Amino acid sequence: MKKNLWVLFAVLLFIFNAQTSFAQFGCSFNTDSGQWDGADGGPCTNTIITAVPFLRIIPEARSGAMGDAGIAISPDANAMHFNPSNLAFAEKNIGVSATYTPWLRSLGLTDVYMAYLSAYSKIGEKGDQAVGIGLRYFSLGQISFTNDNGEAIGNGRPNEFEFAGAYSRKLTEFFSVGVGAKFIYSNLASGQSVGGVDIKPGITGAADISVTFSKPITLGGMKGKTTTGLAISNIGPKITYTNSINKDYIPTNFGLGSALELNLDEFNSLTFALDLNKLMVPTPPIFTVDEVTGETVDQDGNPISADGDEIPDYKQQGLVGAMFSSFGDAPDGFNEEMREFMISVGAEYWYDKQFAVRAGYYWEHKSKGNRKFFTVGLGLKYSIFGLNFSYLVPTSNQRNPLDNTLRFTLLFDIDAKSDSEL
Repeated sequence: MKKNLWVLFAVLLFIFNAQTSFAQFGCSFNTDSGQWDGADGGPCTNTIITAVPFLRIIPEARSGAMGDAGIAISPDANAMHFNPSNLAFAEKNIGVSATYTPWLRSLGLTDVYMAYLSAYSKIGEKGDQAVGIGLRYFSLGQISFTNDNGEAIGNGRPNEFEFAGAYSRKLTEFFSVGVGAKFIYSNLASGQSVGGVDIKPGITGAADISVTFSKPITLGGMKGKTTTGLAISNIGPKITYTNSINKDYIPTNFGLGSALELNLDEFNSLTFALDLNKLMVPTPPIFTVDEVTGETVDQDGNPISADGDEIPDYKQQGLVGAMFSSFGDAPDGFNEEMREFMISVGAEYWYDKQFAVRAGYYWEHKSKGNRKFFTVGLGLKYSIFGLNFSYLVPTSNQRNPLDNTLRFTLLFDIDAKSDSEL
């Protein structure tokens, strides 16, 4: 029963426009500061929620152990998620990665999980180009659907998947660009009906664009490299699970990352990484209640009805307009825009390129989701085979689906030259 309630709640949350959540209620405008205050006197809670949030789940254990930082670290097949342009700097000719991520294990659910498979291959005579593919599958397990009276109306297995492809090329020795495209399918309650509204799978597409600058350096007599990456991912049209014209944004994301890798000596190396991420999705306004009609209205006084007949102003924007306006539309202005950045910091130590220890921290402002957690992990590498583990330790009262969960990634890095010598 617990599983049914939790999963069905997630299904309904995604379907019925969670962006128009009423977490904003209870906020009041402070005329002295000119900003909206929450009930506790702090910033008003105004979390940005999108459809298909599984696209932003970190899909692999290495970055998962480094506070979710991954935009600028040394590339492997998982750069397909973080920064496809980084694939052009991969040291091996072919790479394959497979990750299994348990989900909501702290609630006792055993068949809710995400699986991620990605691969790349260097191409071109100079090896300065790469192509990659990725497949992400998110299963919500088997659930029993019920009607408004609690009567069973059938079983279902909600699931979502993404299939992606990417191309990366070096334009100079130190600079590369990457482009990607993906197909997104989300089947949360297909064939069911809620409130007389038929539910169908949500289908859309998206694109990624990214750039990477990576250059060798010498610092204090130690050789290494610095890498900076910029990735804008999930650029695509809105999605719907019904015939409603009130469609939901997908999680278009702006990511900026930097990493410093230093070889301390012949056997020891250190990497430090920092990522900044921000959803390029319009911030919900502070919804109010019309004193005469009692209806929830947007800033123009238009009613926001649950059946989707009315579209809030902030959801009426097109793709490009929504992306650019997301940097200046927060009700509390610049201060709130800065609160929408999520910060990931991580460190990685390698001994003889065979054994790694990792740690990191992830921070999100309390008014924007309040996810805060430490991460730790280990890595092992032998010949072409690698194995990574990560573990998440929450540091806030906000529950995380990965609380106290161990996830792992298998890696295969193949050098075509070495293969020809066998």
